[in-house]
Amino acid sequence: MYKKYRYGEVMSAATVQQKIVSYNQITHKPEYDPEGHELHYTPPKIHLRWLDVYRLLQPYIQVRLFDQLRAILPIAFYLYLFQEYILLANINELQVILFGLFAVVIGLMLFMEGLKYGLMPFGENIGDVLPRKLGLNGVLFIVFLLGIGVTLAEPAIGALKAAGSIVDPYQATYLYFILNHRSGALVLVVGIGVGLAAVVATLRLIKLWNLKPLIYMTLIPTLLLSFYMHGDSDLRNILGLAWDCGAVTTGPVTVPLVLSLGIGIAAATGRSDNALAGFGIVTLASIFPILGVLLLGVYIKATVPVETILSIVQQGVVTGALPWYETTPFFEIISGIRAIVPLVIFLFCVMVFILKEKIPKQKFVAYGIILAIIGMIVFNLGLTHGLTKLGTQTGGLVPSVFERFSEHWIGATIIFVFAWFLGFGATLAEPALHAVGLTVETLTQGSYKKNLLIYAVSLGVAFGIGCGVLMLIYRVPLAYLLIPGYVVAIILTIMCKEEYVNIAWDSAGVTTGPVTVPLVLALGLGLGNSLHALEGFGILALASIGPILTVLITGLWIEWQVRRSHKTKQQVHLILEDAKRAKPAIKPPILSTNPII
Repeated sequence: MYKKYRYGEVMSAATVQQKIVSYNQITHKPEYDPEGHELHYTPPKIHLRWLDVYRLLQPYIQVRLFDQLRAILPIAFYLYLFQEYILLANINELQVILFGLFAVVIGLMLFMEGLKYGLMPFGENIGDVLPRKLGLNGVLFIVFLLGIGVTLAEPAIGALKAAGSIVDPYQATYLYFILNHRSGALVLVVGIGVGLAAVVATLRLIKLWNLKPLIYMTLIPTLLLSFYMHGDSDLRNILGLAWDCGAVTTGPVTVPLVLSLGIGIAAATGRSDNALAGFGIVTLASIFPILGVLLLGVYIKATVPVETILSIVQQGVVTGALPWYETTPFFEIISGIRAIVPLVIFLFCVMVFILKEKIPKQKFVAYGIILAIIGMIVFNLGLTHGLTKLGTQTGGLVPSVFERFSEHWIGATIIFVFAWFLGFGATLAEPALHAVGLTVETLTQGSYKKNLLIYAVSLGVAFGIGCGVLMLIYRVPLAYLLIPGYVVAIILTIMCKEEYVNIAWDSAGVTTGPVTVPLVLALGLGLGNSLHALEGFGILALASIGPILTVLITGLWIEWQVRRSHKTKQQVHLILEDAKRAKPAIKPPILSTNPII
C-alpha cells in the first residue's frame, strides 16, 4: 500500500538536522616525503561524546524497548488498578515487583536482539546448506536435535519449573512429583515433542502436505488419551499441565528458529512455492509436546507408587534449606547459561564439523550470543521477582471478591470480567500478533483483514481465560471444557478451507508469548491455591483453544461473504442479460412524404 505525501513535507523532512560539509574538510590532505612519495596516513580513533552515543543508540534501542513495554506495561498497570481499587489490597513488595518487571523488559529486549544476531543466522545458514551436504535422513536428525535444543532456550519454560513450588503434594501427588522431581524429564519430553514436530513440519514443507490430515492424526490420539487420563483420579491432575505445555513451547525461540531452518530447507529443495508454507509449525509444536507429557504421566504412574513420592516429600521437609545453586540469583544465572550455551554449541558443531562451513559475520554472531545469555539471565530474574510474584499475589487475592457480595454469582461475574479484559488487553498488546495479521492479510489478498484477525484472536483468548477462571471457581474438570472444544474445532476444520485452517491453528501460539505464559500460569496457580483447588493449570490451554475456534468461525463467515458476493454478482449479471434479451428492438421513425403546408 502506498501513501501520498506533499512535496513540501518530503523536503522539510529531508532537510531537518542536516548540514552540507565539503569533502575536503573531512579528508586528510596527503603528505609527501622529500622524494615525493606519499606518506601512509593512519586516521586517529573516533572519540564520541556521551551525547553522540545517546543520539546513535536512541533510535536503535527505542523501537526494541517500546515493543516490550507495550506488551508488559498495560498488563501490569491493569493488575495494579484491579488489586488497589477492586480488591482494595496493597501490593506487597511493590519495589521488588517493579524491579522484576523492569528486568523482564530489559531482559526480553536483550534476548530478542541476541536471538536476531546470534541464533537466527545459524538457522538460516544451516537450513540453506544442510540439504546440499546431507541426505534427507541426516537433515531430519539435525532438525530433531535442534527442536530439543530450542525448547531448553525458551524463556517461558522456566515458568513451568517455578510452578512446582505452589502445588500441594498431598492433593496432586503425581503433578507435584513431575514438577519438582522430574522437571528435567518434563522439559526433555517437551523438547522431544518439539523435535518431532520440527521433523514433521520439515517433511510437510518438502512434500507440500496439507495441514488438515496432520491435525487429525495428532489431535485425535491426544484427545483419546486425555479422556482416558480424566477417568483416572491420580492422572487427572496432569491434564492441565500437559495441555499448558503446548502453549509454553511456541515462544520467540522455537517458532522463528525452526521455521527459518525449515523454510531454508524447502527453498534449497525447490519446494517453497506455497505462500502458506510457513504456517503449521506452531500447531505441530503445540500438539506433540502435549501428547509427550500425557505419556510421561502414564509412565510415571506405572513405575512410581504414591507412597514413594510421599516419602520423598517428607524427606524434603526434614532436610530443609535448598542448596546454593537453587537459590536466587544463582538459579537464574545457571538457568540462563544452561538454556543458551548448549544450543549454541550444538549449532556451532553442526555448522563447523558436519557442514564444514565458516560462520559468517563472526563478531556479530558472538555479540548476539552474549546478548542472548545476558538477556535470558535478566529475564529469569524478572520472572522470579516480577511476573510470578505479581500474578500469584493477584490470583491469591481475587477470591476476596466473594466476601464483599452476598450473592456468589456477582463475585464470579466480576472475576470473569477481570480475566476477560486481562486476556483481551494482553493479546491486543502482543507485537507478534500484529506482524502475523499483516502477513495473513497479504497472503489472503485482503479477504482476511489484519484487524479482523487481531480482534478474533483477542476475543478467543479473552473468553478462554475467562472460562478458565470460572473452571477453577466452580471446580469444573478441565476435560469437560477441553475435549468438547477440540471436537468442535475438528468439525470446523473439516468445514473450513485449508488457508483458514493454517491461520486459525497457528493463531493460538502467537498469543502465548514469554510475558503472557508466566503471568497467566502464576495467576491461575495463585487463584487455584487460594480456592483450595487441586491445581491451577488449564487456563493457558483454554486460552489456546479459544482463538482457534474464533478464527475458524471467522473464516467460515468470510467464505460465506465471498460466496454471497459472487452469487449477487451472478444474479445481477443474469438480470442484465435477461433485460437485454427482453428489450424490443427500436424501429427507426417513418418519414412522411406529404408536403408541409
